[in-house]
Amino acid sequence: MLRLVVQSAKIDPPLAPLPRPCMSIDFRDIKKRTRVVEGNDPVWNETLIWHLWNRPLENDSFLQVTLQDMGSQKKERFIGLATVLLKPLLKQPSEVLFVKDLTLLNHSMKPTDCTVTLQVAHMSNQDIEKTGAEDHLGITAREAASQKLMVPGSTAHRALSSKPQHFQVRVKVFEARQLMGNNIKPVVKVSIAGQQHQTRIKMGNNPFFNEIFFQNFHEVPAKFFDETILIQVVNSSAMRYKAEIGRFQTDIGFIYHSPGHTLLRKWLGLCQPNNPGSGVTGYLKVTIYALGVGDQALIDQKLLYGTDDTDIQIFKSAVVPINMAYLQLFIYCAEDLHLKKHQSVNPQLEVELIGEKLPCLSSYIKFRVLDCRKKDCPDEIGTASLSLNQISSTGEEIEGVYSGFLPCFGPSFLTLHGGKKAPFRIQEEGACIPDSVRDGLAYRGRVFLELITQIKSYQDSTIKDLSHEVTRIEKHQNRQKYGLCVIFLSCTMMPNFKELIHFEVSIGHYGNKMDLNYKPLVSSTPYSPVIYDGNIYHYVPWYNTKPVVAVTSNWEDVSFRMNCLNLLHFTRDRLKANLDTLKSTRNPKDPALLYQWEKLLRELAEDCKRPLPCMTYQPKATSLDRKRWQLRSLLLQELAQKAKQAKPKDMVATAEDWLYRLNTVLPEPQMGLPDVMIWLVAKEQRVAYAQVPAHSVLFSPAGALHSGRLCGKIQTLFLQYPEGEGQKDVLPAHLRVCMWLGNVTDSKDLQLLRQGDTAVYAEMYENQAKYKDQWGQQGLYHCPNFSDVMGNKTLPMTDFQPPLGWHWQDSWTVEPQRRLLLDIDINKSQVLEEVYENQGRDTRGAWGPAAIPNTDVNGQPMEARENVKCPQGWHFKKDWVVELNHAVDSKGWEYGVGIPPSGLPQVWSPVEKTYHSCRRRRWARVRFRNHGELSHEQETLSFLQLGLAKGEEEGWEYDTFGSKFHLNPQPQSRFRRRCWRRRLAPNKDKGIAPIFLLEGSLAMDLKYHAGKEEDSKTWPWGLDRQFRDPQRQDTRPPNLPFIYCTFNKPHYYQLFCYIYQARNLVSNQILTFQGPFIRVVFLNHSQCTQTLRSSAGPTWAQTLIFQHLLLYENPQDTKESPPLVVLELWQRDFWGKESLWGRSVWPPMVWLDLQDRILPPMRWHPLVKELGKEEGEILASCELILQTEKLGEKQLPILSVPWKNGAYTLPKSIQPTIKRMAIEILAWGLRNMKKASSPQLLVEFGEESLRTEPIRDFQTNPNFPESESVLVLTVLMPTEEAYALPLVVKVVDNWAFGQQTVTGQANIDFLQPYFCDPWAQDYMHPKLPTLSEKKHQDFLGYLYRKFWFKSSKAEDEYEHEVDWWSKLFWATDEHKSLKYKYKDYHTLKVYECELEAVPAFQGLQDFCQTFKLYQEQPKLDSPVVGEFKGLFRIYPFPENPEAPKPPLQFLVWPEREDFPQPCLVRVYMVRAINLQPQDYNGLCDPYVILKLGKTELGNRDMYQPNTLDPIFGMMFELTCNIPLEKDLEIQLYDFDLFSPDDKIGTTVIDLENRLLSGFGAHCGLSKSYCQSGPFRWRDQMPPSYLLERYAKRKGLPPPLFSPEEDAVFYNGKKFKLQSFEPKTPTVHGLGPKKERLALYLLHTQGLVPEHVETRTLYSHSQPGIDQGKVQMWVDIFPKKLGPPGPQVNINPRKPKRKASEHSGHRYELRCIIWKTANVDLVDDNLSREKTSDIYIKGWLYGLEKDMQKTDIHYHSLTGEADFNWRFIFTMDYLAAERTCVQSQKDYIWSLDATSMKFPARLIIQVWDNDIFSPDDFLGVLELDLSDMPLPARHAKQCSIRMMDADPKWPYFIQYKHFSLFKKKTVTGWWPCQVLDGGKWRLSGKVKMSLEILSEKEALIKPAGRGQSEPNQYPTLHPPLRTNTSFTWLRSPVQNFCYIFWKRYRFKLIAFMVISIIALMLFNFIYSAPHYLAMSWIKPQLQLYPPIKIFNIINSLNTSNASSSILPTQDPNLKPTIDHEWKLHPGPTNHLSDIFPELPAPGD
Repeated sequence: MLRLVVQSAKIDPPLAPLPRPCMSIDFRDIKKRTRVVEGNDPVWNETLIWHLWNRPLENDSFLQVTLQDMGSQKKERFIGLATVLLKPLLKQPSEVLFVKDLTLLNHSMKPTDCTVTLQVAHMSNQDIEKTGAEDHLGITAREAASQKLMVPGSTAHRALSSKPQHFQVRVKVFEARQLMGNNIKPVVKVSIAGQQHQTRIKMGNNPFFNEIFFQNFHEVPAKFFDETILIQVVNSSAMRYKAEIGRFQTDIGFIYHSPGHTLLRKWLGLCQPNNPGSGVTGYLKVTIYALGVGDQALIDQKLLYGTDDTDIQIFKSAVVPINMAYLQLFIYCAEDLHLKKHQSVNPQLEVELIGEKLPCLSSYIKFRVLDCRKKDCPDEIGTASLSLNQISSTGEEIEGVYSGFLPCFGPSFLTLHGGKKAPFRIQEEGACIPDSVRDGLAYRGRVFLELITQIKSYQDSTIKDLSHEVTRIEKHQNRQKYGLCVIFLSCTMMPNFKELIHFEVSIGHYGNKMDLNYKPLVSSTPYSPVIYDGNIYHYVPWYNTKPVVAVTSNWEDVSFRMNCLNLLHFTRDRLKANLDTLKSTRNPKDPALLYQWEKLLRELAEDCKRPLPCMTYQPKATSLDRKRWQLRSLLLQELAQKAKQAKPKDMVATAEDWLYRLNTVLPEPQMGLPDVMIWLVAKEQRVAYAQVPAHSVLFSPAGALHSGRLCGKIQTLFLQYPEGEGQKDVLPAHLRVCMWLGNVTDSKDLQLLRQGDTAVYAEMYENQAKYKDQWGQQGLYHCPNFSDVMGNKTLPMTDFQPPLGWHWQDSWTVEPQRRLLLDIDINKSQVLEEVYENQGRDTRGAWGPAAIPNTDVNGQPMEARENVKCPQGWHFKKDWVVELNHAVDSKGWEYGVGIPPSGLPQVWSPVEKTYHSCRRRRWARVRFRNHGELSHEQETLSFLQLGLAKGEEEGWEYDTFGSKFHLNPQPQSRFRRRCWRRRLAPNKDKGIAPIFLLEGSLAMDLKYHAGKEEDSKTWPWGLDRQFRDPQRQDTRPPNLPFIYCTFNKPHYYQLFCYIYQARNLVSNQILTFQGPFIRVVFLNHSQCTQTLRSSAGPTWAQTLIFQHLLLYENPQDTKESPPLVVLELWQRDFWGKESLWGRSVWPPMVWLDLQDRILPPMRWHPLVKELGKEEGEILASCELILQTEKLGEKQLPILSVPWKNGAYTLPKSIQPTIKRMAIEILAWGLRNMKKASSPQLLVEFGEESLRTEPIRDFQTNPNFPESESVLVLTVLMPTEEAYALPLVVKVVDNWAFGQQTVTGQANIDFLQPYFCDPWAQDYMHPKLPTLSEKKHQDFLGYLYRKFWFKSSKAEDEYEHEVDWWSKLFWATDEHKSLKYKYKDYHTLKVYECELEAVPAFQGLQDFCQTFKLYQEQPKLDSPVVGEFKGLFRIYPFPENPEAPKPPLQFLVWPEREDFPQPCLVRVYMVRAINLQPQDYNGLCDPYVILKLGKTELGNRDMYQPNTLDPIFGMMFELTCNIPLEKDLEIQLYDFDLFSPDDKIGTTVIDLENRLLSGFGAHCGLSKSYCQSGPFRWRDQMPPSYLLERYAKRKGLPPPLFSPEEDAVFYNGKKFKLQSFEPKTPTVHGLGPKKERLALYLLHTQGLVPEHVETRTLYSHSQPGIDQGKVQMWVDIFPKKLGPPGPQVNINPRKPKRKASEHSGHRYELRCIIWKTANVDLVDDNLSREKTSDIYIKGWLYGLEKDMQKTDIHYHSLTGEADFNWRFIFTMDYLAAERTCVQSQKDYIWSLDATSMKFPARLIIQVWDNDIFSPDDFLGVLELDLSDMPLPARHAKQCSIRMMDADPKWPYFIQYKHFSLFKKKTVTGWWPCQVLDGGKWRLSGKVKMSLEILSEKEALIKPAGRGQSEPNQYPTLHPPLRTNTSFTWLRSPVQNFCYIFWKRYRFKLIAFMVISIIALMLFNFIYSAPHYLAMSWIKPQLQLYPPIKIFNIINSLNTSNASSSILPTQDPNLKPTIDHEWKLHPGPTNHLSDIFPELPAPGD
């Protein structure tokens, strides 16, 4: 980390009045400030800290120090700034850098005499404590932590909502620089979450875009943060496959967690994903916002274009790291891949990288295994995901030098999941979302793989052969046998399951009944019914016989990994438990707080010092194990050190940070063991599940800390429905289990609970049917003789075999399963019985009994009602009666037509028709339970423990028509069965727990298969409806034993639940609980509190007592993990309908011995709705007390609980202490109550309430009458703030005839701000402003103002050199403003927020606050129904009635008659910023509409076309009556020609608050009191009168002015004008001294200055999302105070043609292209020489339509070309913004031109002209006219380094830059460059003259384009060029030979050789006879001397050859036109060769 100690500063020259300096320091975009001190020599000695995280200091790291005066009248006056380079710390990290008397620079970067002194140190692993105010709980630090600046790429640990929310993403693209490519036309494509946007196409390598894109979302936050933003820069003129120049990609979460949810003006480094070696291919400047509801977009008022990026931080895309990482995955094998039963699969593995993020390459690696038997659509077997955060580390987890590690994994197994998914729930803070959220719940197998990451520059093309790796990884596959044992203790809070249910436990495929590939195991509990618990839930009646399951499985040994994980979990859990206790202590002064903090530190240090099991020498440990072990060990060391050094400050924030960091290293990717799944099965369908991580129940021989925290302990599981199933807000079950998982060799002495006997039984049912009145197997038809409880076929008793390791303990016995025979109504107090009597028509048409005379509602046969006997323990009060309360006739009959096959009518009718064939009527009676001595539960128990009664010895259970079985035979029974059981006992000790030997079926498979055909036969009498699902297939033989754990001794407990109150924290939703009551559920018992009337903070103060609670486990087990208490808050509406609001779950305090008992303190517990969302809190506590023999002797706990009004109240010691307090209410008025007629105010606090009188004339004056304006309510209030009730304000409307309705209400939850001391001396009563003038001042003041207003009118007619916009630009420093010597007298304040949001102005609610009124049951669209304006004060009230009463805090004002007040309102609309686009072109056409009451102003024709940042410059003036018309609504609309106009957004201003506020918000105070000029005083009152009114309001005597001394006596002090004005100002038009002095005093009182406020626009379509901002201000002038001041002219500036400040200048740029040098030569001429036909193109950026070209210089052989050519470009240039402006229509059909701004940039391109092929691009030169390099004087000095912004070497060569607009003209050489092989190189040099002229100068010095007229300034002559156009004529033979030789040289050579040989042969044949003849005959001939003709011919040929070469080789050839033809050789040249004596022709 970086530590900075800010010591002191010195301000010179000293400032007066004394400044209040504050120093702000910027480091890496993170700004920190010191406190504000006073004086010219401030001393701070304050320490500031920056965390470096994983970004160490760099060579160019620096701190920017800014000194500001916070107390100046001009807010935050800038004093100076300086930069501190941190390079010395890099060289010597241990040294402290002392910076003494560092000189500060002013705005112009000139040194000042002010200095600062600092110390900077680079700290490592040392915790620096930050000095500041004591804040033990760290509430402020908690806020700071929530706004903490996150490390790039790290996810913020804040609780996310699970509900979809509105979000908005904005991407603003400014410009690109240094894009790679030649002659490119770039376009930026922005993809936000897959939605495409693109900019306009531009030209050049440095394009300027200035476009913004918006994208709106309604999404779950977690999903929204995972969406990506992809920004691509593409060359639109290239082919698609090679068009991409570069890209940048990030996720939205990174943006959202950046400071301000924004990347503001950042440069993005663009990279190519397919070509990582190419490095950065360009830079793009963007701003990206990601905004949620309520987030404000940062205001960016900097220039669009400029070189003001001092700290350029380049973000490189994570998509394309410059060092490429290659992930190598070695896939070895897979196991357990079963998709469907008995089918093999053809698996294929697919690997995918998901969600590319910073700083990692990707956030997940997703594996999918597919079954490819179907080629077209492969089935998905399962998926798995690896989070890269878990298998790699960036090093940011540890502070210091830890560098992290690259992704690696395994070799290890990765578990695959599939099938149904878990419902989406937001996990607790810091916890990772489990894989099942993404991958499904069902186990689908495992894949064995390894992942290695290598950083290298190339990818291996060969696929590695893994055969030799197999031996290395086989050691990881060595299997061991694991045993899993689960005891089910209770299952409660279930809905009503009509069928029998059971639970199935599996780990992987082991225990899964559906999978027949594994041995059958005892993995499911016996079937059980679900019975009613007497309230609303149901439970499973296990009582003392608890089912047990035992599952064995084979897995590799991962104990070394799990031991380490469980140790970490132990540390985390202790820290979290301590932190929760710390958080629940709400009172910062609680003495227990410090003790709890010390306990937290002590335990954390102790846990962190415990070493983790070392992985270094562990043979089975993988590379990831070792690296994560190192990371975890380092983190624990660091936390231990921090826990030692921690001080009791910022406790919660500090501990939360530690917990977050621990949570980041907790997840274990190489788990190996799948999770344990517990499924609730009903109707053979899996209904609900619980998932238990295997490590949490895993046993370790190393000790308890290394074992899972829940191993062998009782835990509570809330079952869940899979995604998309089950009812909302219904819990499937609340399960208590005890689990143990471990190596079976460790299970020898397995004893999970401290008591209980385990018994194992084989069980089967013998079935019989009644056939011819005889019971036997004959009448069973196709039903099996022996079955299980559900009717599935089993073996006969004789064929059962005991499993290995077990033997039969006794013989088969009959034992009825009484649990299945329980009456489900056993806990009901009354039951409705019904029987339908059915009749049909006979042949005569008369009605007679039907075939089945008695049925139920579905037509199933039932007992006749006469035969239905009353069960034991019940009685009837009335006999059967016919039900007449339905659509029936007078006798209760309903008629219908029977429809086959059922014979039942589909529709019943109450009227008989002739065609009706059947009728029925309903007989009903209610049976009531006898009130016996036994409770329901004891009755149930006694039934379960009964032996067989007389007549039941055989144990038969009888069935009657598909109803439940009974032990007593019924006359109608047709079927019976009995249960046979046989107990198993283990053999001698085998070293493991015997229950883990219960593997496999108890039968032989052969016998099972032999009888399988009979298994699918049907059951008689519809019994299959009850037992068998016809669609169900038998999956396995049901011949497995059942394991039970029997408890003989029950323990009785009492539960005391103390419930005080509930409160709702979500204040903008339903504010009132309608008829609230609490239902407490504890196991299978529940009770309710009293139902209260509707209340916002219902207070029950009630104790619920549960007596004789039965728990069977050992009390010590209960104490360690007691059953959880569930508190449910229910609401009961007027119709009696109950709805669940939320649940709160926590364990009670358990007392086994009453000696230690203390009442548990009440704490706030969160109320949680579905999806884990907190919706309120409940204040309660619970205790569970064991009933012992001693309890009777001592004082019973129940006796300490008082009884009152039919309920137990809270014990005295636990009740909150209360005190008498007075609540004083200032009731000012009601607003916006649309339908109220005569409303009154009702204030409630607890049971106390108070009413005002109704407002009679509400429509004319909505204020409360004067007598009712101040009310006092005395109440009893809890002294502890934690127990405080909300104050409820209700508005009751009175209608005719005395009817009253509550029309709105407000809750004030936090009363702390309203507490006050009524006897305080300095207390100021809130006072009303005086809104009517005193009579004696009225007339004079009126004349006075009228006089000088009139006189100054004339002065307004001349045009000033400055205007109001100058004032705005001085304030924002947007434009480098023109210097104005009096500018300090005319400043205004620009607030970047609403005036109400400025902290100093207290929301303008200093007089009275505005409370929004809501409906009791609000509608979603408009919950707010009005507003109450008022204020509260709360103070202690004396208990003694004789004691003096405190004085009233509010006065009754006589000024109330001033209201309603007619006012003139002026609304000044300046401009809007970043509006949300509404049109398809990404822009909008905004205009303004104002609404105030019924007045509406604005004109849609005054829209600003095609802009998102319109400048309005408009003033609206309207009159209104405040407070009747107080809400000024400002709406911005988008103009559309044909469709209705779209609303962009709205903002509302409460004018009444501004008028009533004591801060003078109705009209801002100007800086100076000017009576003339552009900045005239605009208030109604002069400053002296304003000061007098202010003094009156503050209760001070009026100010006394002394004209002689220019002084004033005010508030007991004397103020002189001289102290404010040392020199007399010379500003024109300043007012008299008295007014100036009054104004100076007013400015020191903290009043609202002259300002512009920035208001955020909101839209109903996206509530809470910023739709853009509008800058404006409002002036309010009460008419009773006289006429208003003059209006301010804010008309927008128009671009002027003459020079004046900030206006657009029309400029002319003249560019003369003189010549080029060293241009690339790209063509070959006929003589094999390189040439180019050079010409030059030029244009101004953005004005491509005005592109100009030179003529062509043909056949340049040296790269030199001459042009003498003039380009002329005109442009409108804004000097202040350094941009050009142009308006043009986008399309022909566009209505309006779009105004574009772009930089003044000249682009020069050099081209080679080609006739047939496209011209070749030779080079480009881009010059920014406002910041261009100085040219070289000579071509040799011109190099490409001139264009470098920051030359690397040598440092001393720094090319100067200048602005052409200042220098006006320049001539010289500039370099052109071209992209070649991915790098820029010099491709030529251009000599140019550039001259910039204003429009007037251009008219004086006209010039033409090119060389056309007027050719002057300077005159351009055509260049002298070598004409090489006809060179081919001079040597045609040579050119002809060259052409032929180049093409046919091989053929020519061959032809010549063959010709020579042929000629020689021919010559030989021809000459041989003659030669022979002559040699034989030898004649003698006389020859004459030869003639010399041969020489002439020979010389002629040679001279011709040489002369043809001569012209091209003549070195003296001049490039002039005149001499060209003279040098062509004539025929006389040849004569000199033939006749040498002839003279040669002259030159």
